[in-house]
Amino acid sequence: MRITHVIRGDDHISNTPKQIALYRALGHAPPVFAHVPMILGTDGKKLSKRHGAAAVEEWRDAGILPEALFNFLALLGWAPGGDREVLSRAEIESEFALDRVGASPSVFDPEKLLWMNAQYMAAMPAGELLERSKAHAPAGVPGGEAALRAVELHRTRARTTIEMGRALSVYANDPAEYDADGMKKQVKPETPELLRKLVAGYEALEDWTPEKLEAALRASAEEAGVSAGKLIHPTRLALTGTTVGAPLFDVVALLGKETALRRMGKFLEAIQPHTPA
Repeated sequence: MRITHVIRGDDHISNTPKQIALYRALGHAPPVFAHVPMILGTDGKKLSKRHGAAAVEEWRDAGILPEALFNFLALLGWAPGGDREVLSRAEIESEFALDRVGASPSVFDPEKLLWMNAQYMAAMPAGELLERSKAHAPAGVPGGEAALRAVELHRTRARTTIEMGRALSVYANDPAEYDADGMKKQVKPETPELLRKLVAGYEALEDWTPEKLEAALRASAEEAGVSAGKLIHPTRLALTGTTVGAPLFDVVALLGKETALRRMGKFLEAIQPHTPA
């Protein structure tokens, strides 16, 4: 089979002498054997089929990009030098050398993998990231230029294509439901009236820009004698169904005037029976 090198875990060191003896007994030149440290889970235990291991397909289905996973795995026990972490496949293939493999076990840290995946997503062209995220958008994605603008707005906040897909779906369809905890925490007796006044202010806006939208909300809050948060959080809930996300006024601007006002109207209808007495 013309195998020249065998690189494997250091738990095989003990059986290597026997294998070398077999090669020689059969008249074959032994390959070069190299043994690298084991990979551990975050609990310090060795990864195995029964403990902590995951198939490549599982990481794909979790929204991890193939190139990010390749990069992450290459750095488990090996370092290119210079404190570099994000490298292309070509760079890894050209620079890999056994003398840079460490002697200590490496830890497979899912949080570090998510960080690396986010780096790849942040650098990826918007059109390509959009295509890779579509499969994870439960309600579809917005059409035309709005989809690319949404990608740009969320690319530094999403760590997986699943998170990106869900973020894109916010712009494609009105919320089917509202976060239950958000409803409890953000919907107060005064909320409907505050939102109605904000809707009136937004209806009068001619320039639908983040700056104008923010100014209108803060003016409405000041007029009502409440903090801006009393309007910001319910407005986000009305527009996205959630209480967290990208900067609110960028989201409102991207949704567009007609969509934003329609969603706020639907939310006002929905919260009437839920408003605490």
